[in-house]
Amino acid sequence: MSDHLVLDPPALDEPSPTEPGRRVRRPSLSQWGGRVSVALAVLVVLLVIGWAIVPSLFASGDPLSGTPREKLQPPSASHWFGTDNIGRDVYTRVVHGSQLSLTATLLAVGIALVVGSLIGLLAGAVGGAVDALLMRIVDVLLSIPLLLLSLALVTALGFGTVNVAIAVGVTMVASFARVMRSEVLRVRRAPYVEAAFAVGSRWPHVLVQHILRNSYAPVIGLAAVQFGMAVLAVSALSFLGYGAKPPTPEWGSLVSEGRNYLATAWWLTTVPGLVIIAVVLSAHRLGRAVQERRS
Repeated sequence: MSDHLVLDPPALDEPSPTEPGRRVRRPSLSQWGGRVSVALAVLVVLLVIGWAIVPSLFASGDPLSGTPREKLQPPSASHWFGTDNIGRDVYTRVVHGSQLSLTATLLAVGIALVVGSLIGLLAGAVGGAVDALLMRIVDVLLSIPLLLLSLALVTALGFGTVNVAIAVGVTMVASFARVMRSEVLRVRRAPYVEAAFAVGSRWPHVLVQHILRNSYAPVIGLAAVQFGMAVLAVSALSFLGYGAKPPTPEWGSLVSEGRNYLATAWWLTTVPGLVIIAVVLSAHRLGRAVQERRS
């Protein structure tokens, strides 16, 4: 009887370390951090949207009336964000103020998205003198600081939340037009566009079904990023007094109202300011996540 070395076959359910195709890659620390930041950004945005849609569900009190004997109380269990100089609950005013602030922001981004996309689509698709004229207008808009241009526009239009939204939206048109034009120039030379013309498709059909359909994705990603900038611009104009008339709450006006009490009641400006910062950062993070997923 001869001795033979018998080797047991490897178990089928145990992947060999030499087979790279069967390795299980665990997410790195940076990937986990990115996922957590995106999740937090989504939670912040959803919470603020809930504030804007059903503010009474999150804060049932009256944002316009207060109790004078409870004025200038610091944050506590009964008043999460403290009270202002006439006893109004700051948390309630922040929650109810999100309705006007987010409405103006969405309107501004919508104006910029629609108008800017149309300008960029026409400039990139038509070309020639039309492209040169439209892009010179865009260059002029880009050369003026956003806040300065929005101040000039809202001064001409008049005070009010809608006028603030229009002013901010016009200042953001140039960015959307630039991105849309660059995408249209890339797509219109694609083989499938040339094939559509070769089979006899009409220009409007090709423009909508082939060029616009394959060009809008980067513009949507830009809209997510510009949402945060619009929140900041709307709040800045409201801070300067161009928004809704007092005592109607808006995020910018809430920060402005607490300027005279910085030494004694820091929460009047700090807490609404932190809410604005959280929304802006969350919108930027979601916009970057959309762009990273595309790439």
